[in-house]
Amino acid sequence: MTDTTEPSARRPRTLALFAEWVGERYASHPALRFRAADGTWTSLSYTDLRDTVRRTARALLGLGVRPGDRVAILAETRPEWTYAHLACLAAGAVVVPIYPTAGEEEVEWVLKDSGARVVLCEDERQAACVEALRPRLPRLGELRLLCATGGPTGARGTARQAPTDPQPKAKPSPAWAVLGEGANAPLDHLLATQKAVRPEDPATLVYTSGTTGPPKGCRLTHANLGAVQDATLPLTEGGPGDRTYLYLPLAHLLAQLIQFSTLLYGGELCYFGGRVEDVVKELAEAQPTHLPSVPRLFEKVHQSVLALAESRPDGRARFEEAVRIGVLAADGELPPELREAHAAADKELFALVRAAFGGRLRWALTGGAPIAPAVLDFLRATGIAVFEGYGMTESAGVITLNHPGAVRYGTVGRPVEGCEVRIAGDGEVLARGANVFSGYHADPAGTAEALDADGWLHTGDLGALDHDGFLTITGRKKDLIITSAGKNLTPSEVELAIERSRFVSHAVMIGDRRPYPVALITVEPEEVAGKDAAAVRALVQEAVDEANARVSRPARIRAFAVLDEDFTIESGVLTPTLKVRRRAVAERYAAEIERLYE
Repeated sequence: MTDTTEPSARRPRTLALFAEWVGERYASHPALRFRAADGTWTSLSYTDLRDTVRRTARALLGLGVRPGDRVAILAETRPEWTYAHLACLAAGAVVVPIYPTAGEEEVEWVLKDSGARVVLCEDERQAACVEALRPRLPRLGELRLLCATGGPTGARGTARQAPTDPQPKAKPSPAWAVLGEGANAPLDHLLATQKAVRPEDPATLVYTSGTTGPPKGCRLTHANLGAVQDATLPLTEGGPGDRTYLYLPLAHLLAQLIQFSTLLYGGELCYFGGRVEDVVKELAEAQPTHLPSVPRLFEKVHQSVLALAESRPDGRARFEEAVRIGVLAADGELPPELREAHAAADKELFALVRAAFGGRLRWALTGGAPIAPAVLDFLRATGIAVFEGYGMTESAGVITLNHPGAVRYGTVGRPVEGCEVRIAGDGEVLARGANVFSGYHADPAGTAEALDADGWLHTGDLGALDHDGFLTITGRKKDLIITSAGKNLTPSEVELAIERSRFVSHAVMIGDRRPYPVALITVEPEEVAGKDAAAVRALVQEAVDEANARVSRPARIRAFAVLDEDFTIESGVLTPTLKVRRRAVAERYAAEIERLYE
């Protein structure tokens, strides 16, 4: 579906007017869907959303928040995040998201560097964390709870119950009284404040969870985020009656963009219950039509189905043949003699996979990391289209995108409208457009490194454009490994090849200024359960051998170590968006690396 409506009519002039705009257009339609304290699903209408945002924004103004003030949000993905987000924008404040998994050092850095005046915390635990930092944060004035732990819309880990129709309507959480204990500003004052916000005003200060150094605060304006909405909304098939399941952290810009787009076209935003391990189980209940996700979720579904297939005689071969036939059908190239085989595969396999995603999923988006072509083929064969996109915080989240109107699997899509892309002489991807940020907060040197005099954003990624304008990302410029023999190696090529194995969770190539590359590998606990160390190593060896067959001789892994722990955010080797911190990996496993070169 292509939306030919003028961009100015598809969204409000600024995000300060967002809640008013969607509330007026969609009124009684369901806007938010989440679990209540008793575990049942409940809904909030667009009118209720607008009214809750109004109350919250008036409370913020009553606290003394003024346009341009920074307000931090430290919370999990939940309805209160959306209330707080839209309320801050309505009050003219600048939103500073903080990952709920952030450690004390990162929280302190973000609050101090941003100069946040107010922090909205999810619960008493997060509030206590910030309170302990107060002596080191002289600008911090107010600390308020988003909601009480286990409150009406804050239940976590509650009993799971199947949804019933009609859905009960939710009332705004009374825990919001905690935020509004002071004198609230009059509604007329709020409405005037919203209208006074300009497109060029800052909307958010998002700190990148970079793989090196402290996070940098990316300044993004209402115009930057509006440019992304103008470019992407016409490419998204959605409207009232559609539902987006959201489990990605709202502290990440991609989740925020999904939040905006879902509400702009009148869909329903469905929040996960708070436990990542329950996401697959919840999808069947949530029955989404749209699903944004990191590749890991899709890969785990593929691994689970493949493991089940391999447990049966000739299961692997039958599975691969079913996928081959399914891909032909998805591409409209199924020959008549295979129609019966496709119908059988659909009944015995593909329909079960669709049901696991809730039975209504027709549009899935993934990004942030490469996804294996075999996973894309598998999902496409089942009738679920997964579109890869590419962007970074500095580009307001989007640079290129595959979509129903233009998709090329194996690429991250074409540049969205209004965004130019070119490849520099050294292979770096450069981007320019109204979506590109104006710079880093209080970091002119970092800004000068990221933006050149002509406004081109230097992404730090290596890539190539094909003759039709589709972009392929081949690696990170800073990750480039140069062996002692002078060979230039791109780690992601062999790492992704090793990670195609369902037994491998992460693979990290080591080899800079070394004679040859080696790898540190972690395994999927569920897939190797019950196997001894020798059997696990044999499975990993098979994955390494298959990967080595795909790459050039200098890039082949000569030795590897199977680590006895997986990479985690808590250990410091993964960012909150699950990117590997290579320097941290090299430091943490220095002894293992040295043994590989002995």
